[in-house]
Amino acid sequence: MTVPRFNRGFRLRHDTVRDSWVVLAPERLFALDDHAAEVLKLVDGHRTLDEITGLLSQNYQAPAAEIASDVRSMLDDLVTKGAIQL
Repeated sequence: MTVPRFNRGFRLRHDTVRDSWVVLAPERLFALDDHAAEVLKLVDGHRTLDEITGLLSQNYQAPAAEIASDVRSMLDDLVTKGAIQL
């Protein structure tokens, strides 16, 4: 069971100046597109990757398999950057 969570020091915030969602970290900031922000809003350290994918599939009325692939790819990128752990 894969439960994504933010690593210590990383957090999701809405940047009112940019009017967009960002991941804040010590001395770093990751700007997010709308889709990435919707995924990361569901990363709470309790929901599994399958639960997140299921919720997104329902919200966007899209095939879960496609969403799962895209979500996993995005999260893997954030793992590489040190923001997320799976």
